[in-house]
Amino acid sequence: MTRTFMTAVFALAATTAFADDHAAPMVKASDQSVENGVVSAEKIVADKNGWLVVHRTDADMAPGPVVGHAPIRKGETTDVAAILTEDVAAGDMLMLMVHAEDGGNATGIFEYTLGAKEDGPIRVDGDLVMKVITAQ
Repeated sequence: MTRTFMTAVFALAATTAFADDHAAPMVKASDQSVENGVVSAEKIVADKNGWLVVHRTDADMAPGPVVGHAPIRKGETTDVAAILTEDVAAGDMLMLMVHAEDGGNATGIFEYTLGAKEDGPIRVDGDLVMKVITAQ
């Protein structure tokens, strides 16, 4: 192989690795059944370790009380399941949101309550990193 070809291959590989490590934080989820007491996100991208937090919401799209959470890793995580801690009925709107593992008294313990700074939501350009779904 020529030197130019090998340089191009290495450059492409480095660019792909850089893109994977620096993907924008996001949540991908769909409307789903909650009969089993679990809400799942198909894919989450986070810039640090944290939490998938399930909030109640409504047509106003404001985050409400927390009804479930699950730990997530920095980077991309797939098939994240949060066990619901309250009853959720078919038709309820849920906001699946990325929270950081920041502040608080203990690492690895979810300490957020509505409005608190501990383990609070991540924002990108002022917007919450979240996806709203409807329970089926």
